[in-house]
Amino acid sequence: MAERAWTSKDALDWTADYLARKGDAHPRRSAEWLLSAATGLSRVELYAFHDRPLSPEERAAFRASIERRAAGEPLQYVTGEMPFRHLVLRVEPGVFIPRPETEVLVDAVIETIKSLEDPLVIDLCTGSGAVATCVAYEVPSARVVSSDVSEPAVEAARRNALYAGVDDRVQVLQGSLFEPVSRELLGTVDAVVSNPPYIPTEAVRSLPEEILAYEPMAALDGGVDGLDVARVIAAEAYQWLKPGGMLAMEVDETRAQAMAAEMAADYECIEVRKDLTGRDRIVVGKKREARQP
Repeated sequence: MAERAWTSKDALDWTADYLARKGDAHPRRSAEWLLSAATGLSRVELYAFHDRPLSPEERAAFRASIERRAAGEPLQYVTGEMPFRHLVLRVEPGVFIPRPETEVLVDAVIETIKSLEDPLVIDLCTGSGAVATCVAYEVPSARVVSSDVSEPAVEAARRNALYAGVDDRVQVLQGSLFEPVSRELLGTVDAVVSNPPYIPTEAVRSLPEEILAYEPMAALDGGVDGLDVARVIAAEAYQWLKPGGMLAMEVDETRAQAMAAEMAADYECIEVRKDLTGRDRIVVGKKREARQP
């Protein structure tokens, strides 16, 4: 007897129920993204063509992706995609998955540079290149130099810049923070932005297993108080920025006020911005004309 043809609706309903039993916090959303990736249809099209049967090849790809998601692998790694602002970024195992709160970090940069002529931005700890790519995409006159110590991250960031059509204005370098950046840019930068590792070491242990088992630890652990990397960035960014240039960093919600206080000697107009859930998340400041003693 021939195997019954599964429609998009059949596949979505069964998968959502199965993933719910496996502990997926958002089983319907996961089912939609997995089926979208397997069929090439958008999430809207899955429902518009709900009675469309899946081909054998689509079913095989869909089954494999369900197994990966049921085992706890992050949805973004399984599908290879992550919606972020106006783009869909490519993500892969070994590269930090962008979070929605980082969109607020992008907002802070764009607000500062959108009225400038040919602004120059440095993006540190670029990861997938989410910040660098979106800044260049949304501000067509902007040039972005970004860096990351991770080779997989650098490769992913370069691909995302290419796919977004901004690779001519986004340079991705491998190295620690400012180390690979040309020193010819000292004192010429309009904004330094970073989403560095910022989770306090003790708090890393309590992260969900889905994060601990799959995402790169180097992109998470920010040291004892979560500010190890942020402190270095704040200290070094001063010499790269123009007077009045902006530093914007994403930090742990429990450390944002402390980071703001530490920046006060070198930066002014300091503010702490909240993320999409109302938690202190983004610290912003402008370079002072001269460092305070």
